[in-house]
Amino acid sequence: MGKNSKIYVAGHRGLVGSAIVKNLQSKGYNNLVLKTHDELDLIDQKAVAEFFEKEKPEYVILAAAKVGGIVANNTYRADFIYENLQIQNNVIHQSYLNGVKKLLFLGSTCIYPKNAPQPMKEDSLLTSELEYTNEPYAIAKIAGIKMCESYNIQYGTNFISVMPTNLYGPNDNFDLETSHVLPALLRKMHEAKLNNEKQVEIWGSGKPRREFLYSEDMADACVFLLENRDFKDTYIENDGSNDNCTPYSIKNKEIRNTHINIGTGVDISIKELALTIKKIVRYEGELYFDESKPDGTMVKLTDPSKLHALGWKHKVELEEGIRRVYEWYLEDIDAK
Repeated sequence: MGKNSKIYVAGHRGLVGSAIVKNLQSKGYNNLVLKTHDELDLIDQKAVAEFFEKEKPEYVILAAAKVGGIVANNTYRADFIYENLQIQNNVIHQSYLNGVKKLLFLGSTCIYPKNAPQPMKEDSLLTSELEYTNEPYAIAKIAGIKMCESYNIQYGTNFISVMPTNLYGPNDNFDLETSHVLPALLRKMHEAKLNNEKQVEIWGSGKPRREFLYSEDMADACVFLLENRDFKDTYIENDGSNDNCTPYSIKNKEIRNTHINIGTGVDISIKELALTIKKIVRYEGELYFDESKPDGTMVKLTDPSKLHALGWKHKVELEEGIRRVYEWYLEDIDAK
């Protein structure tokens, strides 16, 4: 991938896409193709086909998606499965038709079964039922993984799928109805501090454990893979004689689970997270955990050993990352 290569980043304004754009620009890539939703609706098959025919990108990063937390996923189930499937189908298929050299598809670790062994390895995919609240989104992302694998096998394309753990960082979604837990807690405590509120309510028991990755670390992993790894590196053929194979081996010529977890391999309880955010925000009130509200999956931790074996490891630890995103949030509020 050369510095002048034409790279299309779909979803460049979101948490994921904006971090990837920043990383690419910092490394000297100067031919980025960026389109807002108003300029290109990725759900519109005809519009996407015309865009690819005109622009002919050499590389594609598919970070565009409809995303949200437990409430949004469970409330807008049809929207989550329809919109994500449409986006993926259009972009991946047009990438094949227009000879894209490499595509990076971003999903989420919610693809894994509700009761997957912890930490979750790539080969846990499709081994049992999904968490109900985000099932439509997860099924769409699983379809994206299988689409990339299938096009690679049938057509010889070079499409890589990565599954980041829970992300946070600059340009995060702080809407209390649709955001994930970390930005939601940060906003709640900041506003409670400003309004001298004595208590902040948090959904659930606080006992579930979650893994969090700073978005700029995620972006660095994605660009590393684009620059240094290909689809063939995501698996190693094995005739079945060696049961102690690497985390990304396959047996008996069946190419499966070629996707790559992007995570830290370290988790924290929601209660511990809330207390950390409370300290950083300097909120002095009490935290109330409403146990009548859903907890979701109790443990959700990735095994990033495949990514480590491919040559990348995270750099930003959680507390430092929260400090950075809080500083960004304060600057963003001031700018508005």
